[in-house]
Amino acid sequence: MIGYIARRLLLGVVQVLLVAAGVFALTEALPGDAAVTIAGDNPDPAVIAGLREQLGLNRPVGERFAEWLAAAAHGDLGTSLVAPRPVSEVIGSAFGPSLLLAVLALALLIPLATGLGMLAARREGGRLDRAITSTTLGLYAAPEFAMAVLLVTVFAVQLGWFPPTAVGGSLTANPALLVLPVLVLLLRPICSLSRLVRAGAIDAQRAPHVEHVRRLGLSPTRIRVFHVLPNAAAPAVQQLARTADWLLGGVIVVEAIFVVPGLGTALLDAVSARDLPVVQGLALVFACTTVLVNLGADITARALSPTSEVGR
Repeated sequence: MIGYIARRLLLGVVQVLLVAAGVFALTEALPGDAAVTIAGDNPDPAVIAGLREQLGLNRPVGERFAEWLAAAAHGDLGTSLVAPRPVSEVIGSAFGPSLLLAVLALALLIPLATGLGMLAARREGGRLDRAITSTTLGLYAAPEFAMAVLLVTVFAVQLGWFPPTAVGGSLTANPALLVLPVLVLLLRPICSLSRLVRAGAIDAQRAPHVEHVRRLGLSPTRIRVFHVLPNAAAPAVQQLARTADWLLGGVIVVEAIFVVPGLGTALLDAVSARDLPVVQGLALVFACTTVLVNLGADITARALSPTSEVGR
């Protein structure tokens, strides 16, 4: 296991470096540069030249990339071009709301999806199985923005039960602001995750070791919890990792509709303002998050089902 973790960490470092190089190259290829953005409308060429020299944009791209990467390794992601503060501070202030949404969504997603999947697998092809399958497929086909607009129209505008957006409110002081965004975040992942748990549980119920413990007279509940569930959960852990990465990376559509000041909103603002240091910093944070989350998922899946190919 230690060798496996070391190999995955090394692969993750390579992936992060490739993402960082790709993002830096793409932002450099965009028309204009930071000096033009800072100069604003009707810029003076002399002012732009001075800004380029001040920002070091007249130096070779490779030299600037190496300097940026070395600074990023020490936690220095540069300074925002829009707000006079470090990029790490911009990302840190936006990370809290995204993390809060992600934690709440995952805390509800894991038990709900596992319970639905195990419930559907109890009687394969039965009425309950067909009802859960039909409902989850229907919800999964609905786009997030459509479900968000529908929920806001019904529960915020017509019924007035929840605030329509988070504008002017604190997510921690007013938990009602979190209800609709978290519900939208749950709809699609709970469908895909419950389907994977269902499929894994059906396969596990037919496994020889489960048949053996069933012949030994163990109760159905004990068999499902201790023998079926671990094998059913192993494949679903991979999907859960992708969902966690999707949530931590900032769900742009959901945050934009509900005006949540998270990472997705920060990315949209940085792109629209051509704030390239913030875009590069966010890309690096997203890459690191993806590597760490998937590493944790692979280790968990391998621990749950050591004999399977999941996480190898």
